[in-house]
Amino acid sequence: MHERITLSDIAEQAGVSTATVSRVLNGKSNVAEVTRRQVLAALDVLGYERPETLHRASKGLVGLVVPELSNPIFPLYAQEIEQLLASGGHTPLLCTQTPGGTSEDEYVEMLVDRGVAGIVFVSGRHSDTGGDVTRYQRLRERGVPLVTINGNAPTIKAPGFTTDDRAAARMAVDHLLSLGHRRIGLAMGPGRMVPAQRKRAGYEDAVSTALPDEPLRIVETLYTYEGGASAARQLLEHGCTGIVCSSDIMALGVISGARAAGLVVPDDLSVIGYDDSPLIPMTDPPLTTVRQPVEAICRAAVTTLLASIGGEQPDDTEMLFTPDLIVRGSTAPAQ
Repeated sequence: MHERITLSDIAEQAGVSTATVSRVLNGKSNVAEVTRRQVLAALDVLGYERPETLHRASKGLVGLVVPELSNPIFPLYAQEIEQLLASGGHTPLLCTQTPGGTSEDEYVEMLVDRGVAGIVFVSGRHSDTGGDVTRYQRLRERGVPLVTINGNAPTIKAPGFTTDDRAAARMAVDHLLSLGHRRIGLAMGPGRMVPAQRKRAGYEDAVSTALPDEPLRIVETLYTYEGGASAARQLLEHGCTGIVCSSDIMALGVISGARAAGLVVPDDLSVIGYDDSPLIPMTDPPLTTVRQPVEAICRAAVTTLLASIGGEQPDDTEMLFTPDLIVRGSTAPAQ
């Protein structure tokens, strides 16, 4: 028979007193939010369901529109945003776009029909310079607060929060330059997307400044493993000894392409990813990458959205967040 859980079990797991556990379980309000979450986490870890009385009334639904979840950076964004919304008393509705599946516009209609309090767009059509941006204007006109994450097209009027992609590409190139590489390539995503354009600009800045006589070596491809492998073949033909990639998944494809060509990473080719998504430190070799400050971006975006839901007028400006270069085993001095 399953042993009954005791208050002291939960208190020990949560690192709080049994009196605090009792207050949380009885739905008392005189408990700090962070402490309440520690106790709930302890219940979850110990495998026990929360008492029904702890399901608090929602302040409203908030739509979260994300791309397909096969790239691990998007589940990371979704999880962070959902936690922040839930702790603010809102119920997140996750809408995942997949090729050929429900479109962003269809999701928006469904969300508006359900009376959502606001919408968070992650890497949606808002970053597509060739896309229709009037959809966001129409949402604003209908009084639906929204925020975007990962690059606004110049014509979009909405609060945006994004990693500084230009700085990210410069960081990556500078790291390869410091290791003595001169033939540096860029494997980037579709050129109509704002993050790709900014990474290209950062790469061009860094290479042209440091190596004015070297040609730019750029391949535009898809943000996929296969796209990376294809980019590797083309960039290796251009004699690259270092390749900067626009996503970690692409970087893994580049490493695969290099191995197929009989090269060893990092001895023959240095590779840098972008995102630092979960599991990436465990790759072979562990991937050097530019880390997106996901937590900071999500906190700023959700804080702004909740303020907007509360009646404040946010600035329709884009806030850029500085990334970090995480050096691991896929980069080495040029031979």
